[in-house]
Amino acid sequence: MNRRNFMLSSSAMLAASSLQAVEEAKLADCHVYLGSHPFRQLGAENPQAFIQGLSMRGVTEAWAGAFEGLLRRDVAKVNRELAQACQNSILRPCGTVNLSLPGWQDDVKRCAEDHGMRAIRLHPNYHGYDLKAPAFRELLPLAAKHHLLVQLVVQMEDERTQNPQVRVPPVDLKPLPAIMQEIKDARVMLLNANAVMLLRYLQDCPNVWLDFAMIEGVGGVEALLKTWPLERLVFGSFAPVFYWESARLKMQESALNAAQTSTVQWRNATALLA
Repeated sequence: MNRRNFMLSSSAMLAASSLQAVEEAKLADCHVYLGSHPFRQLGAENPQAFIQGLSMRGVTEAWAGAFEGLLRRDVAKVNRELAQACQNSILRPCGTVNLSLPGWQDDVKRCAEDHGMRAIRLHPNYHGYDLKAPAFRELLPLAAKHHLLVQLVVQMEDERTQNPQVRVPPVDLKPLPAIMQEIKDARVMLLNANAVMLLRYLQDCPNVWLDFAMIEGVGGVEALLKTWPLERLVFGSFAPVFYWESARLKMQESALNAAQTSTVQWRNATALLA
């Protein structure tokens, strides 16, 4: 090999190695929250400190909802403040939509058009409706029209650890498979679902994604991928409710190859918002 070819070959290998290193360093956390939790202090009250903590842990992008969206009725203000808090940072704001309030369609439009959001976050159990509600069926095609991913939070906390005066049961997912098979343009990501919440019926819905925040057990991610499609699983920490490191540990303790790891950690998230 002459000197010129050697230099070209070395440069190409160096460029490829650098690109691989950049890709391996990507980490999209699809499930975090900002703001004040209604029942306890968790550390996301200061957006800048929370963002710094995520960056120090290697997160390159995080999808953030607002704790205030759980109980406040002024959803427009909640989403406006969330969008402002996420500006010029690694955070992508996921606006709250409360289908039990009048004019929720305007909130969907504002999320997409005024705030440039790419995802909205639903809390049906906190907002007093179930998935059989006509408004949920109305929302899905409207979200698709605005190119919005719908994040459906199945539970915020195990019922056993909740304040006994404010117990909120998990969302019943039984109606979801039929709805998603009917409204094929909709895209729904389940947050905080666990392995026994009818996931075996949802695995055949190509428009349903899942985060692993509440998938428990040793090698839980590896075990989940035996039945759940790799291309529809994303990294979700549920920080600051859960310690962020628990999500990292779930990846480390599962026997995944490099391609599987990058697919879960950022490729699926990137493809969803492409």
